[in-house]
Amino acid sequence: MRLLVTGGAGFIGSNFVQYILENYPDYEVVNLDALTYAGSPDNLKEVAGSPRYTFVQGRIEDGDLADRLMPGIDVIVNFAAESHVDRSILEPQVFIKTNVMGTQVLLDAALRHKVKLFYQISTDEVYGALRLDSKERFTEQSQLRPNSPYSASKTAADLLAWAYYRTYDLPVVISRCSNNYGPRQHPEKFIPTVILNALKDRPVPIYGDGLYVRDWIHVLDHCRAIDVIMHKGKPGEVYNVGADNELANIDLARMILQVLGKPDSLLTSVKDRPGHDRRYAIESAKIRESLGWSPSKDFAPQLASTIEWYKAQATARP
Repeated sequence: MRLLVTGGAGFIGSNFVQYILENYPDYEVVNLDALTYAGSPDNLKEVAGSPRYTFVQGRIEDGDLADRLMPGIDVIVNFAAESHVDRSILEPQVFIKTNVMGTQVLLDAALRHKVKLFYQISTDEVYGALRLDSKERFTEQSQLRPNSPYSASKTAADLLAWAYYRTYDLPVVISRCSNNYGPRQHPEKFIPTVILNALKDRPVPIYGDGLYVRDWIHVLDHCRAIDVIMHKGKPGEVYNVGADNELANIDLARMILQVLGKPDSLLTSVKDRPGHDRRYAIESAKIRESLGWSPSKDFAPQLASTIEWYKAQATARP
C-alpha cells in the first residue's frame, strides 16, 4: 500500500509516519509537509534514509503538486492543518486557506486520481464546549458547534470531506480525537509549555482559573486508532477517539511540576483567551465496539516519559 501523509513532519503526523513504517514493512509513505514553524524534518530523522519513505516539501493548497504526487497513491491521510487556537484568533485567514481550501484541493485530486480512501484527521473541538458540571460527552451524532476560527476551519473541512463522499462517492472516513500528548509536540502547546518553563524556573502561564478540562490521549494510541480506522473503518463514517482521561489544566500543570520537583508557585494566571471552551470529553464507544480499538497507554507513566523526553531535548541544546 502507498500512503500520502500530509503534515507528516508535525507532531501527530510524524509519529504516525514512523508507526506505519515500523509496523507495515511492505507499505510506502510519501510525506507532504510545508515545514512551517510546527513541522521539522528532525521529527523523522530515524526513517529519513528508508527506501519506503519520501519527503516532499510543499503546501496542500498547491493543486499542481497534489496532482503530481497522486499517481499510485492508495490512501491519503490528511493531518496537514494550522492547529493553534491562539494563532487562529490573531490570523484566521491563514487557517481558512490551509484547513479549508487545502483540504478541498486534496479532495479534488483524490477524486481525479480515484484514490481508494481519503482519511480526514479532525478534532473534538468541532463539537464546541461542554459544561463543567455535566457528565455529557461528545458522540459522533453531537451537533457541530465550533467556537474558534481554528475549530470552525476544521468543521468546514470535515463537511467538505462528507460532501465529497455523498456527492461524488469518494471513499472518506473522518476521525475526531481528543488532546494528544507525547514526544515531538511543538513547544507552544500546553504540556510542552509547562515542562519547558518549569525546567527553567520560569512562570507557567495558566489561562484564567485553570479549570478548563480536556481528555488526554497518548499520541501512539491515536496512531493505533488511525491505523484501525484506515484498515477497518467504513467509508462515510465518523469515529471519535478518546482515552477517558479528563483533567483540568491546573491539575495537569501541578502533576508536571510534582514530577519535576518544582513548586506550585510557578503557576501564573494570565488573561483568558476569547471564546475559551470550558470542557471537551469524547465518547469513543463506536471505535471500541465496532473496530476493537482501545487506548493502551496509562497516563501517569506516559506523562513522566514525555517529561523525560523534553528534559533530554533541553539538555541536548547548546
